[in-house]
Amino acid sequence: MSAAGLTLAQVRRLPATIDVPTAARALGIGKTTLYEAIRVGSSPVKTITVQRRVVVLTADLLRVLEGGAGDARKG
Repeated sequence: MSAAGLTLAQVRRLPATIDVPTAARALGIGKTTLYEAIRVGSSPVKTITVQRRVVVLTADLLRVLEGGAGDARKG
């Protein structure tokens, strides 16, 4: 995986949930930008919080990257 981003094929091989920095790489944005979007409720991908750890649902990340429409909400 390159530091610049992830291909769809690489994203498809990821586990069911991933950390925010990995999701940000796949989206082509900075991790701080994605953390802020999650915080204010405007994240393009669905997230879940386990204790203090926020993770992104890989299936929803794929939906966004493949051009799926819809508004993601925190799960």
